[in-house]
This record gives sequence, structure tokens and C-alpha cells, in this order.
Amino acid sequence: MKARKIPLIRAFYDSPMSGQEIEDRSFAIIDQEATGHLFSAEEWPVVRRMIHTVGDFGIMEDVRFSSEAITAARKALRQGTSIYCDSNMIRSGLSLARLRAVYSDYGPEKIICYVADEEVARVASEKGWPRSLLAVRKAQPLLNEAIVVFGNAPVALLELNRMILEEGLRPALVIAMPVGFVHVLESKEELMSLDVPFIALDGRRGGSPLAVSVIHALCALAEGRKEKKSE
Repeated sequence: MKARKIPLIRAFYDSPMSGQEIEDRSFAIIDQEATGHLFSAEEWPVVRRMIHTVGDFGIMEDVRFSSEAITAARKALRQGTSIYCDSNMIRSGLSLARLRAVYSDYGPEKIICYVADEEVARVASEKGWPRSLLAVRKAQPLLNEAIVVFGNAPVALLELNRMILEEGLRPALVIAMPVGFVHVLESKEELMSLDVPFIALDGRRGGSPLAVSVIHALCALAEGRKEKKSE
């Protein structure tokens, strides 16, 4: 008779760990394996959480910070600035608890996304344009001194870049992590040439989970603590 296979979870039952303990051990492993990086003491927690999110040390080669990014992020979050998201996935993924630990009055109304707006959808259908472009255009009056987060739509990032160049828009911080193969490289490269604070992931990689991870890491920095809460 074939021996009955023992589920691996049984070993965990014998030596359990909390979710926080698992996360802490994960971060310790990342710290041990990512030796020799050149990120500053304030940049590294952001990069480490990005690595934790995707399980890929390779992204370290492509993370870019403007010189004032962390300072700008800390100031904006402590003031409770609005956060514009290019996708509802980012909007849903952001933790109000983390945001409120930095600024107690953060509420859902401070996290903005117009990609599902009816007017945006109608005009996008008429023009044959991506909704994301029209969504960030609709949000323009709210974007000065806001944190603007891209994890999906490179065309929307291109439109933000245009507003910065042509209309004098000045976000507090741009998190630029759109993903894909069309307009992705140039959207990030153009942003990084502009005089605005940014955290960007160069190249084709990106995604909403990475963008969310950056905000959560920045919340911990703005709160002035090491990350303690599990996602």
C-alpha cells in the first residue's frame, strides 16, 4: 500500500508563525540576499516592499527615485494630500488604516479615480481614446500638490506629463509604474526628465500591486517607524 502523503501544512501547525512574523522573516531574507545595493536608508524600505510584493530581486535594477522624492512624499502624506490613482485596483488596494496612521482624517474621498466615470466612458467611446487619459484630464483641477499614482496606464502618464510641460501642473509626487509594451518606456522616460518628484520603475515592468506597495512603504516612512503591520 502506498504511504499516505502528509500535507506540508502539518509542519506549520507544529511550528506556527503569525502573519506579521512571516512578513518580518521575509523582509529579513530580502535584506540578507540584497547585499551591495546603493539605495539610501530611506529609499531601501520602499524598494524592499516592492521586492516583497513581486518576489523578484531583479526590479532593484530599475527603481528610480528623484532626489527629493522621499521628502516630498513624507510632507504630502503628513498633510493628508489627495491621491489620484489610474485604476480602481490601486484605489481599492490602498489601506486607509495605513494612511490614517500618518494623517488621521484620510478618508475614501481623498483617494480619487475617474476611470469608471460615466462621462469619461462616454467621451472615450466617442473619441476612441483610452478612458485612463480622459480620467486624468478630468482630475486635473485636483492634481496640483497631489500624489499621482500610475500602475496601469502609460497613456495617462503621458497626459500627466503634457499637463506638467504645457500647463504648469505640479504634483507633490508621481509614482510611475505603468506596465506593458505600448507607450510604457517613453512615458516613464519623459516623466523622469521633468522637474517633479517621482518614484518610477524603469522599463516595461510595473503594475497596480507595486504602486500600492510604494504608497504603503511611504506611509511607514511618513509615520516615522519601521513597518509593523502586515498587509
